[in-house]
Amino acid sequence: MTVAPPWPIAVALIALSAAAPSAGDDLNDPYFGEALYFAHQGYYFEALQRLDAELGQHYGLDEPELDSLYAYLNDAKFSVGDFELNYRMHHRAGRAIKAVLEGDVDEDVRNDAAYRLARIHFQKGQMTDALHALGRIEGKIPEAIRDDIEFLRANIYMATDRPSDAVDVLKRLQDANSLKGFASYNLGIALLQAGEQQAALKQLDRAGQIGENDRATDAIRDKSNLVLGTILLEAGEFDQAKHFLDRVSLEGPFSNQALLSSGWADVSVENFERAVVPWSILAQRDVTDGSAQEAMLALPYAYSKLNIHGRAALFYGRALDSFGVELEKLGASIESIREGRFLQALIREEIRQDKDWVIQLRSLPDTPETYYLMELSASHVFQTGLQNYLDLADLRKKLVSWQTSIDSFEDIVEIREGHYEPLLPDIDHQFRKLDSRMRLRVEQRRILERRLKGMLTTPRPEFLATREEQAVLARLKELEGQLGEDNSPVATSLKQRMQRLRGTVTWTLLTEYHERLTVFDRNLRELESSIELMRENYARFVRARQAATHGFEGYEVPVRRLRTRIAESLAKVDLLMARQGHLLEVVAIDELVARRRRLENYQDQARFALADSYDRATQAQARGALQQ
Repeated sequence: MTVAPPWPIAVALIALSAAAPSAGDDLNDPYFGEALYFAHQGYYFEALQRLDAELGQHYGLDEPELDSLYAYLNDAKFSVGDFELNYRMHHRAGRAIKAVLEGDVDEDVRNDAAYRLARIHFQKGQMTDALHALGRIEGKIPEAIRDDIEFLRANIYMATDRPSDAVDVLKRLQDANSLKGFASYNLGIALLQAGEQQAALKQLDRAGQIGENDRATDAIRDKSNLVLGTILLEAGEFDQAKHFLDRVSLEGPFSNQALLSSGWADVSVENFERAVVPWSILAQRDVTDGSAQEAMLALPYAYSKLNIHGRAALFYGRALDSFGVELEKLGASIESIREGRFLQALIREEIRQDKDWVIQLRSLPDTPETYYLMELSASHVFQTGLQNYLDLADLRKKLVSWQTSIDSFEDIVEIREGHYEPLLPDIDHQFRKLDSRMRLRVEQRRILERRLKGMLTTPRPEFLATREEQAVLARLKELEGQLGEDNSPVATSLKQRMQRLRGTVTWTLLTEYHERLTVFDRNLRELESSIELMRENYARFVRARQAATHGFEGYEVPVRRLRTRIAESLAKVDLLMARQGHLLEVVAIDELVARRRRLENYQDQARFALADSYDRATQAQARGALQQ
């Protein structure tokens, strides 16, 4: 008789979720929002890629408080750790959250960071560090994680052989809605570890009757009933064991083991007729399942105990046929894996776009290498290795895509250069004209400003003469020079007339001096505005020219470095994929070889039992004939 294996300690039930910004729906940073958009869809690599770039730009700003990310900086730092944690980058996630924990942050933020750090240590198996991180939590604790902190603490206690401490914590969590079912089941396991057998059985009984209807709660309810039934079966309480085993859903993930154990419970009290019922159901299920294979032998065994040897022989024959087919499939699977087709099937893009891609792989034609993938995935070593391999395959696709993107980027740069290069000489010529005009105006403004300052201390009316007045004064000076020392009556008359004209101009300059000085000052200010406009045009031109040239200059070295880094990364990823793929193949082949040995053993048992059943059936038939 084979009984269900000992229950696993349920210490890994903490769900991981990306941190949401505290601002809720009022998130005003589009780049952080884009990262969250990808994270909520499960694309954590893309989320990290965008959020790392956003944070890098934020840290490089001269005035980061003006950036739209500034209000959500702590949320962004938390999200980096969460994204890295979900992408299984535990080392980087720990560093990111430690940076927040050791910074100048509020008490509730610090406690949140301590909880996240403890969760990382727990997942890495560093229980002492996890407890130390939880010990840093004090004061105000965010309501959303209060129960999760205690549940994590209880799981750590269970993993460090402190079940009594875990019991005390889990008892306080029985009314937590977010942990409904999980806290109840873990309390039963903790009581069992603490040696409180009867209390553990009662607690598991309560966990097995949880009324919620969702997939997670249904699974934990079935698990509780299976564990409780297994304990009672091993203790010889067969009737009670069957009661709890029959509670397990016929469609749940634990149904096969429950059906098998239920049949053995009936056999243990020699109630072979009742054992036939669960084993008949189980024997018709997926033949790759170990419980179903055992049921295919157990069912005819029950019929033989009921002295129905003919039917027993029939079912032994069916078992032999099924085992033979499965052995052929196992052999084909092992051979296919050795030829490398297993790894090629894993990375088929059209399959992995389906959320049930593991199941879809089984239905592919001519792919025996994936037929047992679901059963192999039950192994933690294989599951971890498989996820690593798939991550590496995704990363390789991204690197190849980036290589293509760099080619496209170089084409864009070349197109830009071809567009702007012919235009630059004429633009530069126009710019030099603008530069000369601006320099001339600046020099004129400087001279006039200096003259204005001089007139404020020493009045100089002649400086404010109009163009006509300046022409008149200049002509008068020229005529006076021509007359010279001529004292003739005509010259004397002309000199007098010129003096009167000069006096008139001078009188005008003196009487209008203050008014003209005001106008001069106003015109000088208007000139300053014109110069400022020219400077703005100058700056706009400089920025436009820089933007144009920056669109095609200076990219050679960065692009060459990126190409080198991508090539080096591709080589490293190819090497890691080869190593990880070889590890997967070895684990898969070892598991399939062990299955083949078990099936061969089942096949031998079925052959002997078949022969025995035929003999017994023949003898029974002969005795019946003699009696007639």
